[in-house]
Amino acid sequence: MQKEQISVFDIFKIGIGPSSSHTLGPWRAAQQFVQSLGQKEALEQTEQVKVLLYGSLAKTGHGHGTDIAILLGLSGDDPVTFEVDQVDPKTDIIRTSHKLNLGNKKEISFYFDEDLLFLYNESLPFHPNAVTFQAFLSTGTAVSETYYSIGGGFVVKEGADGPQKTEVDLPFPIDTANNLLHWCIKTGLKISEVVMENELAWRSEQETISGVLNIFKTLRECIYRGCHTQGTLPGGLNVARRAAALNKRLIGSNTYSNYDEWITAIRNTGNSFQNILDWVSCFALAVNEENASFGRVVTAPTNGAAGVVPAVLQYYIVFCDGYRNESIIRFLLTASEIGSIFKKGATLSAAMGGCQAEIGVSSAMAAAGLTECMGGTQRQVLMAAEIAMEHHLGLTCDPIGGLVQVPCIERNTMGAIKAITASQLALQTNPDNAKVSLDAVVKTMWQTALDMNSKYKETSDGGLAINIPISLPEC
Repeated sequence: MQKEQISVFDIFKIGIGPSSSHTLGPWRAAQQFVQSLGQKEALEQTEQVKVLLYGSLAKTGHGHGTDIAILLGLSGDDPVTFEVDQVDPKTDIIRTSHKLNLGNKKEISFYFDEDLLFLYNESLPFHPNAVTFQAFLSTGTAVSETYYSIGGGFVVKEGADGPQKTEVDLPFPIDTANNLLHWCIKTGLKISEVVMENELAWRSEQETISGVLNIFKTLRECIYRGCHTQGTLPGGLNVARRAAALNKRLIGSNTYSNYDEWITAIRNTGNSFQNILDWVSCFALAVNEENASFGRVVTAPTNGAAGVVPAVLQYYIVFCDGYRNESIIRFLLTASEIGSIFKKGATLSAAMGGCQAEIGVSSAMAAAGLTECMGGTQRQVLMAAEIAMEHHLGLTCDPIGGLVQVPCIERNTMGAIKAITASQLALQTNPDNAKVSLDAVVKTMWQTALDMNSKYKETSDGGLAINIPISLPEC
């Protein structure tokens, strides 16, 4: 496996749902292609663009919004800043007008059914999530580039030499959990402190703190919005949103008008085991219902698993008195390093590894972040991550109708609860007696991914996707 330098902001990316690999990744790939045309001085000469989707991007692309993401990316829009309520209106105009303003600089004709092709029966060898862009120029020549969306919003261009990100001299190089533990033991630093020292190689401490708090701001707004939005999810499954109704039922007669007051109101509902379980589920449902509705979310480490980390963080804030910036930063820095280790040693892509690569990794990340913030040692933090992933091994990705809804949304509630349980187990255990290491679980997860049948890897060709009687084009 090729190793790379991964920042907290590579793991946690702000974007638009419903999928980091099928929406955010292709969106970024389209942007990169337009940028490449500009660098080649070919943008103004472009008369036609064709887009070819392969493998999993083709098979579940409609349900995951791949076509929508590519149209917006080619148009020069950015997923971090683009207004989510303009997603449908803008793409509808492109479809009906047959015009696309390439990079917001060159208007070309674009016929959706002819120029954006879903090649359902074709795959490229490097990765199941592949897209090829072809630009036909007025000179009679063409430019063709292929990109792979490898999970978590990460994109690799075919033929690119080395990592696309500028390498820096990290004080604590980390590829494995054992590397991380080595630096912690040698320096006496907590995991979050090791991560922060590495982040300083890219930017100042204040810039990192501001960036992480902006990530938290997006997570907080997503949870709050999801807990106060009713309706039915798009896509044709007619799945009703549940978080808002659950929030209303749980909150009872307590009143509030903003996020901070909402926290107080939630605390006033009590801390019984059942009540906490319901609230954690509510938090996770809220995020992934927003994700399924093309809302603003944060990859954690993916969009499909975007609800686990924020749900556990919200649990910590509300029920463990963790509403302090320094604690939130520690939580997210620790979680990001666990996600980085899984990416380096295995995969974050459901198209490569099934849902164990998404919900499993997110649960491990959340368990680690919670354990550090609850006072766990470095070994207990790694143990919590190991426990969380160990009990997600083999989890398949089988989205019904190619939509990031069933069973994806509920799986986030399960991942969040498992993360809290894993943290509690680790905090009550002497890690010296552990039989399984985090690195062993990462290795096992990757071996399981390689052995898993492709029909269980985000293709909707197996599992629940073929056993639920619905009538959708991709089922």
